[in-house]
Amino acid sequence: MEDNNQIILNNSQLEQNVFPYINQLISNFKLPREVLASQEEIQYAWRELPREINRIPAELRDELIVRMCIATSVGLFDGAINYAWNAVILTLRKKVMNLGMSLVGQTLNKKFEEKDLKDLKDIELLDLCYKLELLSEEGYYFLNQCRDIRNNFSVAHPSIADIDDRELITFISRCCKYGITEDYKCKGIKLHELINFIEIPDLDVEQISSIVDSFKNTFEAQRQLLIPMLYSKYCDINSSQVARNNCLSISLKLKDFFNEKIISVLLERHREYCIKDKRTKGNASTFYFEKMNMLQYLTESEQHSIYFNACRNLYNAHNGWDNFYNEIPFAERLFEISKDVKRPVTIMEEYVYTIVLCYVGNPYGVSEGAIEYYKNMIQNFTPKEIDYLLNIYFSKTLLQNRIKSYPQCMKRYHCALGLININSMNSRQIEKLNKINTK
Repeated sequence: MEDNNQIILNNSQLEQNVFPYINQLISNFKLPREVLASQEEIQYAWRELPREINRIPAELRDELIVRMCIATSVGLFDGAINYAWNAVILTLRKKVMNLGMSLVGQTLNKKFEEKDLKDLKDIELLDLCYKLELLSEEGYYFLNQCRDIRNNFSVAHPSIADIDDRELITFISRCCKYGITEDYKCKGIKLHELINFIEIPDLDVEQISSIVDSFKNTFEAQRQLLIPMLYSKYCDINSSQVARNNCLSISLKLKDFFNEKIISVLLERHREYCIKDKRTKGNASTFYFEKMNMLQYLTESEQHSIYFNACRNLYNAHNGWDNFYNEIPFAERLFEISKDVKRPVTIMEEYVYTIVLCYVGNPYGVSEGAIEYYKNMIQNFTPKEIDYLLNIYFSKTLLQNRIKSYPQCMKRYHCALGLININSMNSRQIEKLNKINTK
């Protein structure tokens, strides 16, 4: 505020240095004083102007802003409106250019160059900025109002009426708040450079960090376009393994930017992939959601399938050759899934059986490297899953046979029961537990 007060004359200086010349000039032309705004209106507008200029980034206070101030000081409010609006248009064009012409063209599904941007009418530019989310809905609404005012009450076209000081300051305020804003400095990510970057084998931490930083410093609109692009490239079977791994690594680092709009786009593409190409793109998409800890957004049937496959893979590893070593990665994967999404009721029995089977082990022992995963999952069993855990002892299965045939397996089953807090059991479950403990 102080800086702007030093730049702009105060009202007393205006009265002494400006008003006499305005009045003399009008008098010389033998015109009524009403051809310009009154001294009272100029003084009011002039008093409020520094506060609005404070909203404008210093580097954007260019000749247009100077002309706006001069026009205001002499009562040419229609001229001030035009200068302020032109500053808005130039700033919006800068935002679009920083976003990247190639990305804009991709969004519009047509070639888009700087010449096309300059040829856009004001309403078309506002529409484009809103579509690219460079303008909020509120900003789009108020700037559209400003556009109508500029067209009807400024020197750009024959004016249908004069506006007063309050209307002028409101107009300038909205231009500064929604149009001539700080985010014009955001630098868009060049699409071709990003694509080239993700094809580099073995991206190191520093390189990935530089990409993440560029995402942080770009427009929100561009993030909402580029993150789904990384997802789609990961799911594309024609992408190299290097590119797919890099896309996943970068996506993991950008998880904090996954807002509702981005997730909605990913879900729509996921459904499309599952319908059109389930075995390739659909499976890749599901794995992407799993690695991003976003399984909760998938349908219950998809969640069931993910749990079922993870349980079946762990079961096969447990019953396969060298199971004590091979179980570990499958146990870890099932554990990670369990942290990410609630089990569907349809998979609970299979889930409990697989985990307890592996935790109890066989006559030769257990997979020590996987035991902590099993313990953690057992401790987080739901009440329904606790039912399945207790029922194992009374059902005729391979697991029940192990428990009753081998003392070490019975001991580990009791250890599994001991991982459940008895205070979380209902009376019926406690009754079953007591029966097991007395046998």
